[in-house]
Amino acid sequence: MNETRLMNPRNARSSRRARARNFWERAQKPVHDPAAAQAFGEKLAGVLNSAGLALMVSLGHRSGLFDAMAGQGAMGAEELAKRAKLNERYVREWLGAMVTGGIVRYLPHERSYELPAEHAACLTRAAAPNNMAATMQWIPVLGSVEDGVLEAFRYGGGVRYEAYARFHEVMAEESAQTTVAGLHEHILPLVDGLKERLESGIEVLDIGCGAGRALNVLAAAYPNSRFTGYDFSEEGIARARATAADAKLENVRFEVRDAARLGECERYDLITAFDAVHDQADPVGVLDGIAAALKPSGVFLMQDIHSSSHLHKNQAHPLGPFLYTISCMHCMTVSLAQGGAGLGTCWGVELAQEMLAGAGFARVSVHTLPHDALNAYFVARKA
Repeated sequence: MNETRLMNPRNARSSRRARARNFWERAQKPVHDPAAAQAFGEKLAGVLNSAGLALMVSLGHRSGLFDAMAGQGAMGAEELAKRAKLNERYVREWLGAMVTGGIVRYLPHERSYELPAEHAACLTRAAAPNNMAATMQWIPVLGSVEDGVLEAFRYGGGVRYEAYARFHEVMAEESAQTTVAGLHEHILPLVDGLKERLESGIEVLDIGCGAGRALNVLAAAYPNSRFTGYDFSEEGIARARATAADAKLENVRFEVRDAARLGECERYDLITAFDAVHDQADPVGVLDGIAAALKPSGVFLMQDIHSSSHLHKNQAHPLGPFLYTISCMHCMTVSLAQGGAGLGTCWGVELAQEMLAGAGFARVSVHTLPHDALNAYFVARKA
């Protein structure tokens, strides 16, 4: 027979008081490590300073201030302003950010400023393709659509390409550094015999060509080949056509067209996509169309972000926070704005390989290049 034991009422009250006292004592103690909290606060202060510097570095690039300082030794704010043809008061305040940010050296006795050669090597137009100042322009470009992205957080959908002021201008600069700069020396040699075929004459298509920097360079270098560029942005295509016209290129054409609806069959020997597939509304349709448009012996050369499809593998990525930021603020949201897949910037090498296989590419090799730590290069063939 089971026996139920009853607690003495006095003991029960004592136990309840003890539990309440213990709870109250725990509530009075900090639930976090104060040293860890302070360290994290300091990290956030560093983030704030870096964010401010990113804006100022972007301004330094756009205004030509870094170029005006490079190799000139120490100079006063007034002299720098005259040299750059800018307002001295603004230049002086900009210099304050540069000095406190450790970018420009200040000589207080002479009240002069100097851009160290080691810093100029990362900040001037002459430093391309290593000009990080050009890349800093993404921060104000992305910041300009914050309200639209916030609306998408609340209600879904996304922000359309047209909302991004200066997008094609900044993307063209970025393309010049990551793609165009390494095109002949690094990228084309990834495909055996490609240079020789281009010299003889082949049909080439560039998907998501934007302002056409890469395609116009190829068209100028290989006059026997014929080049076509598709992009759904009218602004980008207008820039590409203007550049081709200025260079008097007759072997290249650009067309406003949805890359997911190519509708072409075995026409091209080479199809390229430079940093374009992951922000398509219908990336599966794009890859299927590319496979169909390639000749049986054709090659698809795709440049895209070098990341993993798995978040935990990106934790050590040197640009991880920036990649997820640019995804949230641009790549993912422009796809979702069209009712698209919203793959995002970090769709990753693993998923890219799966999707290429699904589109019918039987052979895919993945490469990284010394001049471009940000991207991976996929060479895909149907057979």
